[in-house]
Amino acid sequence: MRVFVRAATDGSLSAAARHLGMSPAMATKHVNALEARLGVKLFHRTTRRLALTEAGGDYLEACLRILPDIDEAEAAVASQRIKASGLLRMNVPLSFGHSFVAPLIPEFSRRHPEVTIELGLSDAELDIIAGSWDLAIRIGRLADSPLQARRLGDSPMRVCASPAYLDQRGMPRRVAELVHHNCLGYTLSAMQGRGHWAFGINGEVRVPATGNLLANNGDALVAAAVRGQGIVYQPEFIVGDAIRRDELVVLELDQPTMALGGIHVLYPPDRRPPAKVRVMIDYLAEVFDAQALPG
Repeated sequence: MRVFVRAATDGSLSAAARHLGMSPAMATKHVNALEARLGVKLFHRTTRRLALTEAGGDYLEACLRILPDIDEAEAAVASQRIKASGLLRMNVPLSFGHSFVAPLIPEFSRRHPEVTIELGLSDAELDIIAGSWDLAIRIGRLADSPLQARRLGDSPMRVCASPAYLDQRGMPRRVAELVHHNCLGYTLSAMQGRGHWAFGINGEVRVPATGNLLANNGDALVAAAVRGQGIVYQPEFIVGDAIRRDELVVLELDQPTMALGGIHVLYPPDRRPPAKVRVMIDYLAEVFDAQALPG
């Protein structure tokens, strides 16, 4: 359409080609393809000049109305890659999002006031692309996927119990002793398969671990553990505050806790993600660089 309008304005395909930075042959191909698709001739062509047909005149009027709207739409979309604006949809694990990500949003919004954030909190690993999420934070080992990933940091696992529970049931020193304790299980974790907990950096040591409470949220398990119900096996960002308040005690066992796999921000495989996505990823990386551990 742009080649056609330029050719109609200049009266020549070669002049239109010069203005648009293409070869005369390419300009001719564009017009020929347009005429073939429309099924009508747009120009009367002579060796010296082009003249619009009646259909060409009508089509020129329509193009002059349409092209400015296209230019405006393209400029609006292109600006999103340059200036951070619009709705940014983030999918984040529930506990991590509540205790760590949500408090970061006010500063981000101060820096980027034209970005509106929709924060989706869920411990279920939702499909980012199918759910139209702009980015997601995932904690743990990443499965193979086409998504882009940027590592933000680490959060080690802790095995904890309240002082009251340990006074009553005793302090376990070996992972094998967990079979004699009330182990509160997190149902969404591979390292806490039903009836077993995994230890060792790669989870190579599996020990029986059962209890009278299973939950799909770490905060719920920590709340129960603080009140003496049993032992929890949770990331630092979930149990850290309770440990610092002396509500939970970290157990020193004979096997290391399993490596969680890191904290990552994931986003769709776009070579040039919108500015709103880039600035959020950079902001999260900046915060993680300044803090050894979240929570």
